[in-house]
Amino acid sequence: MTTNPPERPDESGAALAGRDPLEIAADVVEDALGELDPEALAAMDHLDQPRRILFVHAHPDDETIGTGATMARYAEAGATVTLLTATRGELGEVIPADLADLDPDALGEHRTQELATAMEALGVTDHRFLARPDGSGYRDSGMVWLAPGQAASTTTDGGEVDPRALTAADPEEVAAQVAAVVREVRPQVVVTYEPGGGYGHPDHVRVWEATVRALVLAAGDQRDGTVPWQVAKVYEIVQPESAVRVALRSLAGTGAAGAEDPEGTLPSVVVPDGEVTTAVDGTGQLPAKLAALRAHATQVELDLDAEVPVMRLSNGVPQPVWPTEHFRLRHGVVSGPFDADGRETDLFAGVAPAE
Repeated sequence: MTTNPPERPDESGAALAGRDPLEIAADVVEDALGELDPEALAAMDHLDQPRRILFVHAHPDDETIGTGATMARYAEAGATVTLLTATRGELGEVIPADLADLDPDALGEHRTQELATAMEALGVTDHRFLARPDGSGYRDSGMVWLAPGQAASTTTDGGEVDPRALTAADPEEVAAQVAAVVREVRPQVVVTYEPGGGYGHPDHVRVWEATVRALVLAAGDQRDGTVPWQVAKVYEIVQPESAVRVALRSLAGTGAAGAEDPEGTLPSVVVPDGEVTTAVDGTGQLPAKLAALRAHATQVELDLDAEVPVMRLSNGVPQPVWPTEHFRLRHGVVSGPFDADGRETDLFAGVAPAE
């Protein structure tokens, strides 16, 4: 955006003579900033930070479950952490009995407030929902569990998907809206799901598809007055198979429901150990992650009495809350420092600070 500062009638060439050039430049900048809309100024604030990272998720709670410790770690370190959530989770399965009667719209509003509380716990101040071109929001597409903790079908009860649902929208339209956020935020790093969407939820899969396409659009020709932006590193959220198997065996030994078959088929978020490129240690941020999980009370139950904290979603399957979160680099170059398993420990590793 180019702004011409107003002429300063009292500053003719004679008036400027003898003044400190830096003082004159400061006055010019002050005048230019005075011409900008306050909202435009606020939108530019995040560009002052040399490190910027964008997390793209489908529903409120997904960000905390998969990446909460990582978000808190980078927010605490002073990076600009932006969360883009595709829907408000209107069709989530509610755990507390006293909230089970919320209709979808009311649940969406309730989960929006849960998300705001969770972001406060994680120290993330830049959160936004994905919006259609007309400004309205995309709606939760819903799903049903096919097996405890595993792939889901595309509707809640076998019926038709709501025309307002994320999965009913034109995929290119969704990608274009994500691309607009990428061009505004200009992150060096983007984090989202792997192709299976973690466990098969259709909204998660669509978010992965839209994000991958959006990164191509964002780096393309200038459009709508926005400058192209090339993301340096793109990560997919994963879990190492060996650690998951060990955790399931431990939970099966306690007789926990849903953990009876630790050798069975695992959801798509679980990948062979060799595919995990990156491990972010969020031990110091675990209390923040637990607080954020507690905020998502309609979707998550916590058991903090266990040796390792455990959470349960509506399917009742226990899942350890690990302080270390794992990722697979989809685009970019793996860089040190590395941990004992040869995995990079910093999502920004090898990325030059933005100007």
